[in-house]
Amino acid sequence: MSDRLVQILEGNTFVVSDDRGDIQASQTDPTGLFSFDTRFLSRWLLTVNGQQLSALSTDDVQYFQTRYFLVPGSGTVYVDATLSVIREREVAPDGFREELRVFNHQSSPVALAIRIEAASDFADLFEVKDALKKKGEYHTQIVGNSLVLRYRRETYGRETWISATAPTDIDERGLSFQITVPAHGEWSTELDVVASQGGPDGSAAAPVRVRGQAHGTRHVRRDQARGLEKWLQRAPTVECDWEAVEHIYRRCMTDLAALRFSTLTMPGRSLPAAGLPWFMTIFGRDSIFTSLQALPFTSELASTTLLALAERQGTRIDDFRDEDPGRILHEMRYGELTAFEERPHSPYYGNADATALYVVLLDEYERWTGDAKLVRDLEHAARAALAWIDEYADLQGNGYVSYQRRNAQTGLENQCWKDSWDSISYRNGDLPGFPRATCELQGYAYDAKIRGARLARHLWKDQAFAERLEKEAADLKRRFNRDFWVPDGEYFAVALDGDGRQVDSLTSNIGHLLWSGIVEKSKARAIARHLLGPRLFSGWGVRTLAEGEARYNPIGYHVGTVWPFDNSFIAWGLRRYGFDEEAAAIVAGIMGAAEVFDGRLPEAFGGYPRLATRYPVQYPTACSPQAWSTGAPLLLLRVALGLEPQGDNLAVDPALPLQFGHLEVLDLPGRWKRIDACGRGRIHTDRLTAAR
Repeated sequence: MSDRLVQILEGNTFVVSDDRGDIQASQTDPTGLFSFDTRFLSRWLLTVNGQQLSALSTDDVQYFQTRYFLVPGSGTVYVDATLSVIREREVAPDGFREELRVFNHQSSPVALAIRIEAASDFADLFEVKDALKKKGEYHTQIVGNSLVLRYRRETYGRETWISATAPTDIDERGLSFQITVPAHGEWSTELDVVASQGGPDGSAAAPVRVRGQAHGTRHVRRDQARGLEKWLQRAPTVECDWEAVEHIYRRCMTDLAALRFSTLTMPGRSLPAAGLPWFMTIFGRDSIFTSLQALPFTSELASTTLLALAERQGTRIDDFRDEDPGRILHEMRYGELTAFEERPHSPYYGNADATALYVVLLDEYERWTGDAKLVRDLEHAARAALAWIDEYADLQGNGYVSYQRRNAQTGLENQCWKDSWDSISYRNGDLPGFPRATCELQGYAYDAKIRGARLARHLWKDQAFAERLEKEAADLKRRFNRDFWVPDGEYFAVALDGDGRQVDSLTSNIGHLLWSGIVEKSKARAIARHLLGPRLFSGWGVRTLAEGEARYNPIGYHVGTVWPFDNSFIAWGLRRYGFDEEAAAIVAGIMGAAEVFDGRLPEAFGGYPRLATRYPVQYPTACSPQAWSTGAPLLLLRVALGLEPQGDNLAVDPALPLQFGHLEVLDLPGRWKRIDACGRGRIHTDRLTAAR
């Protein structure tokens, strides 16, 4: 397989192939046609006269459409190709359509054998991640003019229907075309691939789109293109002397459009999926953070996220799903393992942060939009979330939010945003026991109480509840600044362990504390100094774990890489405490990295010093596009311009890096209708970004 992967997506359905358009997936390879957490195609291989083709170029037409330009053989400078092939593929919510065109560049006709090999392992996305074996049965049928790939396990069924518009010989392994292309002429066919759940009795019933309705996908294509155009037209306009900023912004808004999807219970409304390929579904934490990042540019994602998460808010004690009353879900899945309760994701609640962040988003949404009705409609959900913080999250009885999975087989060990197994460690590299109370969880809880108090006082008209929340928040802040502070290092410990001891490694988590406002002003300067110091700041951004810590690894998932999402909230926190130069340095570093990555920031990139590599190093398995990395430049633009709602007005307080020159964001939506914001770059950041 070619090394470069090409991906197109629409909602919960996506296709990942090589740069020839071919799919040759192994058991652990995330290529194929996926829809609702199931792989419906694991093999899709085009050959001409028995030979695979070579890629000349790939054109990413839209996020849902791409073209592959191909020729037979490897080609040399001495031999011109006499044939060329164009594959144009468009993904739709129920599969994809591919137009295949073959061009003959000779002065005589040519006879060709065109072959499409097709197969599906119907792997659940978790089976792909964990290399698990299937338990059901496979069947292949030829039904009319369609090849039908089928999988069934008890009442669970999935099917892939494949057909073509040109005459074809169909067998159980694919479609063959024996064609003659005239001199300087072309031949074409359209291929339909439809993902279907199949009938409950195991019968095969042809999906409507495969029954010869060739206009269907063109209609879908027009709708998709029109929807993207409307999305971009509604968005504010960004103009900047640093031209890369405009490109980054447009790429972010386009990728956000691509990552939107509608839940089964809320058609017509969209919220952000977490990222391609593993996380094209509702993620409580990721959807909330992305909605926060995008709020100055669109409030649609935030409102749908709030409604969708409230609809699935925890209502009972369920150890298998780590569910509690009031808890906001972590992840929702629809595949086979979930259907048979071999995974708890229908939904799974194993996070300790999304519940507090839900209240944060609800308040921030109202501050931007003035949508009091939604806040009143969601009062019960917000109150239940606030109650969860005190009634269910305090596992140690010390007033701090902690986590410990109750599903020991398949639940997440680390239920903070750094959810890999080794992300929380002592300075010496040892891992603490459970429960764990990570520092940023306390900041989120503090912020939720402060924001909940504002909502209670001004929108729910409950003065007593507001005063109680403010008192609890003040007490939490006082205790936190005492118990988490590491005096000999002048920073906050990443966590308290099950015995209440400090987990004393230096991490990027301390930047989230500035964002939440839980840091006492007397300690804030020391935190800012660490965040922009040589151990944490690479020159491109803040590392997840400081250089010199025992587990530090510049390409370790949460132990030394730079996460754009993480940095966007750190920059927001620095501005909150008045550290404008430090915030501008992060803005410059991350936006500079985005320029190198052609406008699309990956999930994470290497934490190597900027002077050592001269460019940001790609993390090997980063999701891309990923929602909260896509949202990071949007939040950084807000940070750079100092945009803050103040009643019915929008305050603008620019602190722009010098390289931005003049920046304008026009038609920012909000409770003020539409407003423009602008600023000029005046802050020299080279001292911090170039010296690492």
